[in-house]
Amino acid sequence: MFNHIQNNRIILVFILPFLLGALSTISFQPFNFSFINFFILPSLYLLLSFVSKRSKNKYRKKPFFKNIFFVGYLFGVGFFLSGTYWISNSLTFDKELSFLIPFSVILIPTILGIYYGLASLILGWLMKNNYSSFFLFCLVFSLLDFLRGSMFSGFPWNLWSYSWSWFNEILQILNPIGLYAFNSLSIVFFCSPVLLFFKERYKYGVFSFIILLFFSFYIFGSYKINIENSDYESNKETVYVKIISPSFEMRYLSNEKEIISTINKVIRFSDPDPNKETIFIWPEGVFAGVYLEQLKKYSHFFKKNFSDKHLLVFGVNIQDPDSDKFYNSMLVANNNLKQIYRYDKKKLVPFGEFIPFNSFFEKLGLKKITQGYGSFSKGEQQSNFLYNKINILPLICYEIIFPQLLNVSKSNLIINISEDAWFGDSIGPHQHFSKAIFRAVENNTYLIRSANKGISAFIDNNGRIIKRLEPQEIGNIELNVPLINNEYKNKNDLIFFILLFTYTIIFVVLRDKK
Repeated sequence: MFNHIQNNRIILVFILPFLLGALSTISFQPFNFSFINFFILPSLYLLLSFVSKRSKNKYRKKPFFKNIFFVGYLFGVGFFLSGTYWISNSLTFDKELSFLIPFSVILIPTILGIYYGLASLILGWLMKNNYSSFFLFCLVFSLLDFLRGSMFSGFPWNLWSYSWSWFNEILQILNPIGLYAFNSLSIVFFCSPVLLFFKERYKYGVFSFIILLFFSFYIFGSYKINIENSDYESNKETVYVKIISPSFEMRYLSNEKEIISTINKVIRFSDPDPNKETIFIWPEGVFAGVYLEQLKKYSHFFKKNFSDKHLLVFGVNIQDPDSDKFYNSMLVANNNLKQIYRYDKKKLVPFGEFIPFNSFFEKLGLKKITQGYGSFSKGEQQSNFLYNKINILPLICYEIIFPQLLNVSKSNLIINISEDAWFGDSIGPHQHFSKAIFRAVENNTYLIRSANKGISAFIDNNGRIIKRLEPQEIGNIELNVPLINNEYKNKNDLIFFILLFTYTIIFVVLRDKK
């Protein structure tokens, strides 16, 4: 059977890569079988090496570069198909868009798969079972993941490093080196078993060194967590916060009865104590379909149930009266719904909140997935929410996947509100939540997340989940959240580029020796 597989071009070039890519999804949330990547990436490496060799002789009548491209491309298609299929669920709420469901399931993976196709195409003719090819493989796949997260507005979803979201000790290295450097080292770790298939000298020593490096990260993380536990236990700077999870079905409020019913439910779930200073965090879509000016008509409900000791944080759509632009915003208001602070979302979801090349797609009769035809406007550079000793960095839904949004200013608290009802009972809300764990560690700050039909949680600065509500749970969780003011925040990708440079030098030196 093995001989049949290695002599069958269809299996080697098309079927096996696709299956390997599809299998990778179980390494991420909610499955967390991270160690399967120690099989997947070495298998992809060996497959590329084998197809490259065969394409130069047995398959010589077939286009060499086509074989190599399709190994990586089909791997990418399988990777993104199994990892992002749930996005199509957002199209089920609007009958006008339901015809796009099969296109979204197919189109997203076929486009994103090009990144891995390009990676294997670059590697192609250089792939062999030796050290220089190993470091070239890690270099190219690290760089293509970085470009995927940066180009065309970026989509850094399910980087290999996210498969460690459950492993707090390993995650601590994120803070000093950054997401993309950690992702690059994760590729090295996962791919390291391939070294055992080489005929090179010292392969067991090199493999052992990489494994020791992995365990050194574990030791560093354990030490950091233990030290900071004792440091922050004496931290007297706290703020009392309640996260509310209403678990509403995806809907747009269309009449007064629905609006009042929603307000009453949110108030009941909040269970406010008029004498206790509290920040209430409600999800992004809690008042879906209602603009701020409409909501203010019902301010007496809030005035009656909340006191001047309360701050209300929630998502709402706002129409700017001066520019007539529409924004998806996070609002901080008092008990009379008077605006204290407003943050307009900067990273909008393509086709979800705005239509790229709008004039072209409008002619085809397409609209954005969210309510209405007009696109939301992108928020400009804005300062954090400063209140007493609090310095809050706001992030709305999709923005949690972009680490660069944390580099704009110092903060001692992150608030993320989200509407995950779009994705139903899929793996989407779980994968979305894992990104919040990473942002807390990178910023060395507590992160507060309120998500409708998603996972709501208090996450400490080490990525540990202190309290959480599952997607279907209704109610609230509360915590005196420590305000951590420090300088230990990751600020750039310098170490990532140093790693790429190091891989390049190793590749060139070892290749010249050969």
